[in-house]
Amino acid sequence: MVHIHYDFSLVVGSIAVAILASYLAISTQQFLLGGIRQKSEKVMLLLSGLCFGVAIWGMHFVGMLACQLPANYAFNLPLTIFSGVIAFIASTFAIWLTTKPTLPFARLVIGAVLMGLGISGMHYTSMLGMVVENHRIYYDPLLVVFSVLIAISGSGLTFWLAFRFKNTLLYHRHYKVMIAIMMSLAIVGMHYTGMASVSYYPIDTERLGAIYKTGNGILLFTVIFVTSLVIVAAFSVAVLEQRLEERNRQLSLVNRELANQAVQDNLTKLPNRLYLAEYAHLLFSAHRINQQNVAFLYIDLDRFKAVNDVFGHHVGDQLLIQLTTRLHQQLKSQEKLLRIGGDEFLLVLEQATVEDAIQAAENVLHSVQESFLIAGKSINISASIGIAMYPEHGNNLQDVLMNADAAMLTSKYQGRNTYSVFNYSIDQQETKSQTKLLNDLYKAVDEQQFILFYQPKFTTSTQQICGVEALIRWMHPVHGLLTPNMFIKGAEKSGLIIQMGYWALEQACKQIQQWEQHGLNLFPLAVNLSAVQFEHKHLFSTLETLFRRYAIDPSHLMIEITETTAMHHVESSIRSFRRLREMGVKLAIDDFGTGHSSFLYLKDLPVDELKIDRAFIKDLYRDSKEEMILESIIQLATKLGLTVTAEGVETPLQAEILARLGCQQLQGYLLSMPVGVERLEDLPQVQNEIIGSD
Repeated sequence: MVHIHYDFSLVVGSIAVAILASYLAISTQQFLLGGIRQKSEKVMLLLSGLCFGVAIWGMHFVGMLACQLPANYAFNLPLTIFSGVIAFIASTFAIWLTTKPTLPFARLVIGAVLMGLGISGMHYTSMLGMVVENHRIYYDPLLVVFSVLIAISGSGLTFWLAFRFKNTLLYHRHYKVMIAIMMSLAIVGMHYTGMASVSYYPIDTERLGAIYKTGNGILLFTVIFVTSLVIVAAFSVAVLEQRLEERNRQLSLVNRELANQAVQDNLTKLPNRLYLAEYAHLLFSAHRINQQNVAFLYIDLDRFKAVNDVFGHHVGDQLLIQLTTRLHQQLKSQEKLLRIGGDEFLLVLEQATVEDAIQAAENVLHSVQESFLIAGKSINISASIGIAMYPEHGNNLQDVLMNADAAMLTSKYQGRNTYSVFNYSIDQQETKSQTKLLNDLYKAVDEQQFILFYQPKFTTSTQQICGVEALIRWMHPVHGLLTPNMFIKGAEKSGLIIQMGYWALEQACKQIQQWEQHGLNLFPLAVNLSAVQFEHKHLFSTLETLFRRYAIDPSHLMIEITETTAMHHVESSIRSFRRLREMGVKLAIDDFGTGHSSFLYLKDLPVDELKIDRAFIKDLYRDSKEEMILESIIQLATKLGLTVTAEGVETPLQAEILARLGCQQLQGYLLSMPVGVERLEDLPQVQNEIIGSD
């Protein structure tokens, strides 16, 4: 028996070769871990696998040169090449596994086993192909197994370190050196442990037959076993990973489709109101940087309801689709078209002037006026457009949309088929001041120049309408549509609020009667009462008269009282609430959280609903103070058996947080702005209800 001796200088050289090749392989591997382009990913994977294969192969043959064998030797060329292929395949698959975004323990183990078997398979296949003159090889089985374990454990540690420090490898070279040394130790350790298991016997030794048979048997078994494991494991893992990637791809497509559906109108495929909230946030943030104005064109089709009534909803849908296509063809790079309602569109112009907005409005009007050919019928419609500029006409989305809508209504009252720019001049502001409008307000009450807008409330879970709130507007003969903040204080000071309030109550009862007759469930219809009217002596008698006159269900009416009003005279408020409750009217506390310390009295107030003031909603984000306050309010109200409604919901994030906190109802511009009764009944949720009832 002859043992192997080594040339120390060549042993050091073999170690150096292993370290350098491993370092190069790790360097190429970082491109995969760093997320390169898909076209280059396969190339870098093969290159990294080749480098690892060369590290194993090159170190082996340099190590073989360091051996002082007992006689001349030669290598079988096919087996030698095959050994290199084993190293390359195992290395490539191992790197493929360990360069995924995550590295669970199972994948780490599989990668380590593949790499370790690749190193071992290459070594023992190459040894099988080495022929020593007049000698045969015998292997110590224990050392063979031990060498394979060294290769597997060293590879596992190397891959774990490479993944652990993947974000620092690109910037700190010493980490690469450390990992390369670890990988080379696995290769070198396996090689020289495997060589320690080798003994050479001359052919003429008496026990040669048995020894040769045993030695070659162990070697052949090791080679076949290791090579089979490499191939089978690599194939199995490839199939599993391919199926996993296909499932992940399908899941990504489904998630992407669902995300698009959430912010996309199903009919026209345009962005919807949900998209608008996020889009506006980005635009307003950009404005703070570049100081560029943004134009909002509120487009409402004239008499679109008549098209649905005469030709059918399917024709109306086709008209909207054709109109969308027609307008979309005219869009420029910094223009975006959205559908925010049944026949309502919004055209947003980034970095635009008023002149740009006017030109865009004229183009839209011209496009809408062209005939639509649907189902063999020629249909002609027009549009009314309102223009509002950010930040000139509002510093948030709610104000800008409200003013654009007001300008659009002005176009309606001017005869339709035109556009109007929101008028917000200094002279008009003075005109709209309380003192200047007071004289006009007396005439408005006598001539009933007011109209009711309706803002729906939606259930948090199903996004279905669960009631509406009536909001008074003043259609001024000169200044157009005025919002309550422009005249309510003057009305309260002058006492006109009493007449206006009773007018609003009667109009609400009329509307309830119509909805009851048509089987349209938009109840309860909420009406806000001012502090003056809530304490008026004729409130209850007036309500009883209205209920008899219109023969409506009193529970379909909801009275909203602000927290401040309710807490002004608590005992008196409790008596009034009980009286209203006895009449069958539903009750709600409005603007909760802005008034006095009302938690103490909340349990004694016979109310049905608690409306959280928008001041808590506008700055709501995850882990904010507002979230903690809202959580307490919602929990308390829920335990008291109250329905909780959040006002001023404008973003999907606000809606998500409120839903998580247990808020039952949402109200705000995210879901719907205040609209006229015709536009309210044209909402998709309402139309679906009508169709369902039919």
